[in-house]
Amino acid sequence: MVASQGFTVDLSKPLVFQVGHLGEKYQEWVHQPIVCVEGPRFFQSDFWEFLTLTKWWAIPVIWLPVVCWSIFQSVHMGHAFKEILLMVAFGILIWSLLEYSLHRFLFHIETKTYWGNTMHYLLHGCHHKHPMDGLRLVFPPAATAVLLIPIWNIVKLLATPSTTPALFGGGLLGYVIYDVTHYYLHHGQPSKEVTKNLKKYHLNHHFRIQNKGFGITSSLWDRIFGTLPQTKSAAKKR
Repeated sequence: MVASQGFTVDLSKPLVFQVGHLGEKYQEWVHQPIVCVEGPRFFQSDFWEFLTLTKWWAIPVIWLPVVCWSIFQSVHMGHAFKEILLMVAFGILIWSLLEYSLHRFLFHIETKTYWGNTMHYLLHGCHHKHPMDGLRLVFPPAATAVLLIPIWNIVKLLATPSTTPALFGGGLLGYVIYDVTHYYLHHGQPSKEVTKNLKKYHLNHHFRIQNKGFGITSSLWDRIFGTLPQTKSAAKKR
């Protein structure tokens, strides 16, 4: 059990409807990680609990066929291979900016009300509290499917009919890369220098400086927007 501001969080019971009672102490509580492969129970209901659990491989299995279908639609409408590559690459780039923006401005919003804390815990707080929970590292496909409907309509509004599918497919591919990479950074054992550094960079966000380093698949937007965490050597020089 964890006590805060007169309220005790019982880790042996479903957490979602408990954490809201922490009030202003929620932010402190949620950023004190519990490193355990087994995650907590969220809901008393088995049905709602099931919807929060997702194997990492479900993401590419479900969404890569949608990516391929989307891109093929633009091919079918007459776009050349180079044009398709540019559209897909642009979609991935836009996703990377969205990944950074959501993580920085939504996932790390500070809450203190009952429902604010509850929604934040469901959205991202649970990941910071239990960063090694392997069944809640990727976004549930049912929720993704719902969000893809307005996203498709936004792309359709801003792009031409023939470029919309490839741009959408590129963005969705960026999302798949993000979710699979995120899982790997927590549970994989990188052997290459690039992936070792990326894992170190992300775990630094979890365990050392949680208000910096919002990029998952790269540090590009952290560098551009000034949220790149200092290295220990740079900090010592100052």
